Amino acid sequence: MAEQHWISKDNIRNTKWESASPALGAGEVRLKLDAFALTANNVTYAAFGGPPMNYWDFFPASDPAFGRVPVWGFATVEASNVDGIEPGRRVYGYFPISTGLTVQVVRLSDTGFSDGAPHRQALAPIYNAYIFTDKDPVYVADSEAEQLLFRPLYMTGWMIVDSLMNSETPPKTVILSSASSKTALATAHGLHRRGVKTIGLTSRGNVEFVEKSGLYSSVMTYDQAGDLSPDAPAAYVDFVGRPALTAAIHGACDPALTRSMVIGVTDWEGDRTPQPDLTGPTPEFFFVPTYAAERAKTLGPAKLNAMTQEDMLAFYPASRTFVTPETIRGKAAISAAWDATVAGEVSPDRGLICKL
Repeated sequence: MAEQHWISKDNIRNTKWESASPALGAGEVRLKLDAFALTANNVTYAAFGGPPMNYWDFFPASDPAFGRVPVWGFATVEASNVDGIEPGRRVYGYFPISTGLTVQVVRLSDTGFSDGAPHRQALAPIYNAYIFTDKDPVYVADSEAEQLLFRPLYMTGWMIVDSLMNSETPPKTVILSSASSKTALATAHGLHRRGVKTIGLTSRGNVEFVEKSGLYSSVMTYDQAGDLSPDAPAAYVDFVGRPALTAAIHGACDPALTRSMVIGVTDWEGDRTPQPDLTGPTPEFFFVPTYAAERAKTLGPAKLNAMTQEDMLAFYPASRTFVTPETIRGKAAISAAWDATVAGEVSPDRGLICKL
């Protein structure tokens, strides 16, 4: 019996638990979810679950009014109808909030496999892959919590940095909104390693946390955005998704601003009405799977993997200085953690690791 966390597509604060008993068919494996991270990134998945992002499509609920939000986690093979995948083996990958997931194994290799479920085939392949931990070059046994919290977010940050530094005009200064968010921290880490000046924008309540992270050259509050005067060329990386803030930054930083990237929407309930007459570069939506696929073609998968792995392994221990993992156990606690995350009530120095 699998316990599944369902979320109303019309109101992501409305959740419930449902039970299901999926049979294990030929060529399928049942994965028992050991642990997963819950961050603001998962709220973004839910807030933008429909087209064009289609996050609800990865793990559809039997009631179309509800969805199952994706999370990143570790799981153990509980039962297998696939030669070469034995019960007890562990994997890392993309899951719904649930006690387990049944997958249809395709592209089995020495390092892992993909889910060949028909409903997932039109979605980004990077989300369908499951990696055997004993063959994973970036798996560190005593850093599982850090991997759950930061691994997918660090990849987003790494690709942002790579895109910025390989552009025609690499920036000398990068401004990041929602600077306390885990994806922004990962991005700032990559920029810091490359000697790029970083300016973190955050709320007043998070200034001390962002400063203590040591990843930003300077920290400002959102109401100070109009005072920005960055060294040129400059880029803006938007994690908060607040058009009025974007307009203020563009206005203050013109003509130094040469690039404006939209990554996420931590302020998912805020006013997203586009601002008229925006000065400077047109904001561009940056979708990591598309960019990663392009870089893999250019560099070759082996070289790209080697480049990302080095930085990611360096970030695991670095993240411990500003985020402390905290274990959440059971359905009631996970539901409460979801509510708190949606409400923005989880302080940035807490890293929620959930276990059912």
